[in-house]
Amino acid sequence: MYRSKDQYEKQNLNLPFTGICSFAKYPICTNLDELDADVAIIGVPYDMGTQWRSGTRFGPRAIREASTLYSFGLGGSYDPERDEVFIAPPLKIVDCGDVDMVHGDLQQCFENIEAAVRRIVSKGALPVVLGGDHSITIPVAQALDSLGPLCVIQIDAHLDWAGERSGQRYGHGSPMRRMAEMSHFSEMAQLGIRGVGSSKKEDFDAARNYGSIIMSPREIRKIGIEGVLSQIPKGAHYFITFDVDGIDPSVCPGTGTPSPGGFSYDEVNELLEAISKHGEVVAFDFVEVSPPYDPTGMTSQTAARLILDFMGFILKERERKTSRVLKNETINLRK
Repeated sequence: MYRSKDQYEKQNLNLPFTGICSFAKYPICTNLDELDADVAIIGVPYDMGTQWRSGTRFGPRAIREASTLYSFGLGGSYDPERDEVFIAPPLKIVDCGDVDMVHGDLQQCFENIEAAVRRIVSKGALPVVLGGDHSITIPVAQALDSLGPLCVIQIDAHLDWAGERSGQRYGHGSPMRRMAEMSHFSEMAQLGIRGVGSSKKEDFDAARNYGSIIMSPREIRKIGIEGVLSQIPKGAHYFITFDVDGIDPSVCPGTGTPSPGGFSYDEVNELLEAISKHGEVVAFDFVEVSPPYDPTGMTSQTAARLILDFMGFILKERERKTSRVLKNETINLRK
């Protein structure tokens, strides 16, 4: 009636606005006992740790919805600048849904987060965690103890080194201090830190005494990415914690504590690629996306794009490493 069927092969397009809204429309596996994947994406819709504007509990859902834009075909993504295809089969990426939250009960929420990430690690998958406010990084980090020693690299506007505030040790201003107290973390780099209100002077002093490398976007622009990498241990295992307010609010306004003077998308993209080549990324989280403060949706869109970018860089380096190993084994067999 409309056109002859022999003129084309009918396909199931699964366009962004159709179907179930998993991250980038990857397959869903909510039973972690059945997990069999290279990458496991899991959401943590939690914002009880915020000190000002809430809303990050809606972050995972908004990031997922934004990510469907990049879901065409699931056959990999070609980058013309790098002339590379990223995240292509047979790599297996799944969306594990969200960690269960118990309203008003920090302890149960953190226990649930830690248990879920531990299960993902035990299955050999790379945990990719969608926040949620930055306090969720505390149980995520605790769950990585079997992968240590680890170097944590933070991209953020704020130092997040508060010891406690009126007895509260687990707010979103404390994750880096809490990680410094974990025995499986031995190195720390805090990138993008800037501006009045990032933290108290004594917090900066404590972070520097721990050995943390602290740099603002302006300082990083002066020395370049290679200058940054020269101060981060090469070949280490890295846990990356990415607060969206590390990006300038002109690009990503949808966050609870925006701070002018942040990174651009391209700067962060290049930094993440360089980190993935400098050592082995064993886990990362992306936190503080708060959709109510960005009616345009560009914060969630940028977050989704960067998460996919970083997954692609990490998996490409693993692919290259495996290829080199196989090549060396072949050469040795011939000898």
